[in-house]
Amino acid sequence: MKKSFTKFLALGGIAVMMLASCKKDETKVVADPSKAKGSFTASTTTPALSKANLDGEAVAFTIKSPDYGFKAAISNSIQFSTTDDFSSPKEVSIDLKATAKSFNVLDFNNILLGMNLPTGVSTTVKARLKTQFTGSAVAPTYSSVVSLTVTPFPLTSFIYLGGAYEDWAVPSPNVDSLLSATSNGIYTGIINFPAGKLDFKVLPTNKNYDGNYGSDGPGKITQGTGNPPNITAPAAGLTWVTVDMNAKTISFEAVKYYYSLIGNATPGVAWNTDTDLKYDNGNQVWQTTVLMVPGEFKVRRNHDWGTSYGIPKVGADGATLASSDNDNIPVATAGTYHVTFALNAADNTKATYTLVKK
Repeated sequence: MKKSFTKFLALGGIAVMMLASCKKDETKVVADPSKAKGSFTASTTTPALSKANLDGEAVAFTIKSPDYGFKAAISNSIQFSTTDDFSSPKEVSIDLKATAKSFNVLDFNNILLGMNLPTGVSTTVKARLKTQFTGSAVAPTYSSVVSLTVTPFPLTSFIYLGGAYEDWAVPSPNVDSLLSATSNGIYTGIINFPAGKLDFKVLPTNKNYDGNYGSDGPGKITQGTGNPPNITAPAAGLTWVTVDMNAKTISFEAVKYYYSLIGNATPGVAWNTDTDLKYDNGNQVWQTTVLMVPGEFKVRRNHDWGTSYGIPKVGADGATLASSDNDNIPVATAGTYHVTFALNAADNTKATYTLVKK
């Protein structure tokens, strides 16, 4: 028995030694992102941006992912920022296997507009390669930074709302547009929804319903397949509509202020009948075409004399209206006139206008 027990101890000792040997020989792979750097260069540091060359190349980046010394699941993106610390970067994902990424003028200009950069002004933008371990909490690694001198240009774009408010008559001059002044994917405009005519679709063009967007639930839109459900405005009346094509969302807000013409030169009972102006989303002005007779008129807000606009008693220039210390706007001869009105001051005390006889 003693002999057997001794053999058992001997075998157990050998097993322990083997386990110890295995643990000693184990090689652990530990990622140290600080020691891995990718390379990132640009074809130019002064991209030429012009509306006349939208399809031309603006800038091309040459890319090499970091080498961690072992195979790893990673993702790459290019970050753009106006600050050295990249505190709020604009990020563009790129294919992991890509060794280069080229941007044409249209796409690169849209990236800059999406960063809310001023148009027509030279700005320094930083760019770098970001590499992240997929599904890991390990901190990403970054390449060296490339500085670009850019001058983005304004690029207005539109989407359209076809629906019951204009009797679903696409194409039609009654189809209203929403405008993105910088083509950053966010479109806004005012739509007048009549009672009982609240359904509509969001359209890429004003020619037909191809590729229309419908409802994907409260506050959401989808292109879906076929013909997605109609979107429904929350209430009748002048409504500020905002569509974010990036996030595929839509929101509504009742218009707080609207404007009209009133006077003895406009239709109806003199100084008692308002001729409402319609907001032109494309030109961002209130406007109408109306038959007038010799006389005078003013523009007023919300059918109320609390705020009205006329020609300044001092400093009249034929294009500016003021909401205080003002005179009536004269109409010398009868005829059909096109009138535009646009607020041009943060405190809403001044506006520009045109009065053109057709």
